[in-house]
Amino acid sequence: MQMLCTLRRWLRGLEPRARAHLERGWLARYQPWLEQRALFRFQRQPLARGVAAGMFCGLIPGPLQIPGTLLVCAWLRGNIVAGGVATFYTNPLTTVPLYVLAFYLGALVMPGTHTLPAWSSVVPGGDFSVQALGTWMQALGAPLLVGLPTLGLVMAVLGYATVQLLWLAPALQRKRRLARSR
Repeated sequence: MQMLCTLRRWLRGLEPRARAHLERGWLARYQPWLEQRALFRFQRQPLARGVAAGMFCGLIPGPLQIPGTLLVCAWLRGNIVAGGVATFYTNPLTTVPLYVLAFYLGALVMPGTHTLPAWSSVVPGGDFSVQALGTWMQALGAPLLVGLPTLGLVMAVLGYATVQLLWLAPALQRKRRLARSR
């Protein structure tokens, strides 16, 4: 619990630095809008919304993850920093397993039977390349298109709930200690 309290204090310490960056340069003219949207507040609700936005947008392909997260954070009034950091759960090592999971989730949601195409059936030589990965992802088809947003929603709900629980854990522990001491 001490680590959670330290993390909370560290996050709250970031807020003055983020505000200082807002007062300088080209962001200064957008400061009233940014302040209204709570995009740089390190409090429980904006952080949870930012993590949820980052978890959802983390499944967007490639370079559109961060711009998508910024837009969703602005719409949901979530923390941009938390949203950007949360997108990093997808990386070159986790993308393929997440897409396979999304395919199976989409196949579960969609009617009919769907099978995961084998890598060797899509790429004759079996060599890994970006083009081969793109061909394999196209072969995944409709179950992937349904599974990605579904998995994104599941990840967003899990991220939101995790931040809420971690933020409230020290307060709940203090409440239990106080109840025991009475």
